[in-house]
Amino acid sequence: MPDAVVVGAGPNGLVAANLLAAAGWSVEVLEAQPEPGGAVRSDRGVHPDYVSDLFSTFYPLAAASPVLAGLKLQEEGLCWSRAPRVLAHPLPDGRCAVLESGSEDTAAGLDTFAAGDGAAWLDLCATWNRLGPDILRALFTPFPPVRSAVRLAAGLRAAGGLRLARTLLLPVRRLGEEEFRGEAGGLLLAGNALHADLGPETAGSGGYGWLMSMLGQTYGFPAPVGGAGAFTAALVRRLERHGGVVRCEERVNEIVVRGGRALGVRTAGGEPVSARHAVLADVSAPALYGELVDAQHLPGLLLNDLSRFQWDFATFKVDWALSGPVPWTAGQAASAGTVHLADGVDGLTRFAAQIAMGQVPDRPFLLFGQMSTTDATRSPAGTESAWAYTHVPHRIRGDAGEDGLTGRWDRREQEAMADRMENEVERWAPGFRSRITSRRLLAPSTLEAMDANLRGGAINGGTAAAHQQLVFRPTPGTGRPETPVKGLYLASASAHPGGGVHGAPGANAARAALRGRSASRLHSACVPWAIRAGRSAEG
Repeated sequence: MPDAVVVGAGPNGLVAANLLAAAGWSVEVLEAQPEPGGAVRSDRGVHPDYVSDLFSTFYPLAAASPVLAGLKLQEEGLCWSRAPRVLAHPLPDGRCAVLESGSEDTAAGLDTFAAGDGAAWLDLCATWNRLGPDILRALFTPFPPVRSAVRLAAGLRAAGGLRLARTLLLPVRRLGEEEFRGEAGGLLLAGNALHADLGPETAGSGGYGWLMSMLGQTYGFPAPVGGAGAFTAALVRRLERHGGVVRCEERVNEIVVRGGRALGVRTAGGEPVSARHAVLADVSAPALYGELVDAQHLPGLLLNDLSRFQWDFATFKVDWALSGPVPWTAGQAASAGTVHLADGVDGLTRFAAQIAMGQVPDRPFLLFGQMSTTDATRSPAGTESAWAYTHVPHRIRGDAGEDGLTGRWDRREQEAMADRMENEVERWAPGFRSRITSRRLLAPSTLEAMDANLRGGAINGGTAAAHQQLVFRPTPGTGRPETPVKGLYLASASAHPGGGVHGAPGANAARAALRGRSASRLHSACVPWAIRAGRSAEG
């Protein structure tokens, strides 16, 4: 019997298992898919000569994460690679907003749009340099982050206090308007905010866009050399070196609960797997509380709150094997790992509004990745392994375009959506389609079939909006990995601090399990002592 069973071998589950194994626990990880990794996997499914990442690709949060730094995955063979430029956003007039690898270079580029915008960017960077370490400590520790919050509060006071807090709560459109005279600075912030489901008019999107921009400015947007799967392989090697076990194609159907405590799990094949101390679930909150744990073991208020759980946008992704580099009109985009494609901030607003109305966008905002530009091992010399994804509504009420897309995502609809995305790339890179050797389509339903945590193609474990963050994640009054069932811990991106590959939900759950075991042992030790003391007093 292992000390802990971890349900799900995504990055959070593997981080949790690693921390428990390093603490001396025996750990068994059960994964439904044929291979570990969750949304951190790669393959050669588009073309045998090209490595393509199936889901996530760039990892600024991983580079910044103290959790992952503590695992020292470089000792397991993990290496990172970065493109010459972090991010580019071409404009219709041929100019290009660029997040360079150095802040001074980024500032110089912004000054070409409007004098003084470079200094404004450097001011944002200076604020990050003062507050960034405390923000990251607060972000990656369980809520409430008491010690880091005290340090962060002191830093906020020094950096302007309520005025800075107001700035971070602004919609990103307004933040860009307040900070920059030209278009480029606000465009970098707004595009980065839409790495989550935060449109330009959403409160708090300014703070998120600033966070992602500063992560890119500080750490770049790195990718694992050889593909995303190299990141997962390093986690698995470290776990196995500490005695942990990963079992794939073992879907868990039930968390076994007796007397209010999680005792283990039961697999789809009917096998009971007991856990001596804890069960950690790297599954979505709706899956944990709505499917794996019987409702009789859960408070009615939690189940009622869960009915209001909001997923982030659905996702449609296309992977390409290209015979040559992308022929961007804006030359600076050619050396960027990530390229944002939209007609300025107005285009982003239009895109987010169409999703809010339940429409498939006619001019989808694309996040475009150039993986061979980032890591030359991904494809033969002179070619490009590329991808793009966009977002669509979960419940589609109509198509803003002309293809009559309904959300059935049958073959016709998938091909039409992929063509729409390619036509959008063609606007910014004429001749792009002529360089496509092969492509792979990943509709929302396909993504979910390959990773059940990506419900309906949602990639962040739930919305990043303020009403489902901190103490509201995944439901009001939670915010921590502990659940109403003793010995059961939520270890997925549905828990604080949410989506992104940084390992914090898994680490928080593992540490909570270790604390729970220590408290249990202390209680067990104290009870016999108290009994003996009582008998002595009676005697």
